[in-house]
Amino acid sequence: MAEKFTTFDPAAMLETEADIADFMADAFETGDTTYIAKALGVVARAKGMTQIARETGLSREQLYRSFSERGNPTLKTTLSVMRALGVDMTAKPHAVQK
Repeated sequence: MAEKFTTFDPAAMLETEADIADFMADAFETGDTTYIAKALGVVARAKGMTQIARETGLSREQLYRSFSERGNPTLKTTLSVMRALGVDMTAKPHAVQK
């Protein structure tokens, strides 16, 4: 019998502000800019790309393109989307390994 697989969409699991903050914190910890952009796109889809487009003044197409796997959003776009999502970017010192 062949196994049946379904596609998992992480956007479906992002129901609360805390879910979104945890998801983005995990993405930031990777330090992988491509992954961070993709994660931000997932969060934007979870909140509704039309709503995010309206709040940022960017087109839905631009948002999808910027936060796709091949996208390369500007810092301005990233910060605008994060603001619309209610997510802050914070800085903290690196843990020093001895």
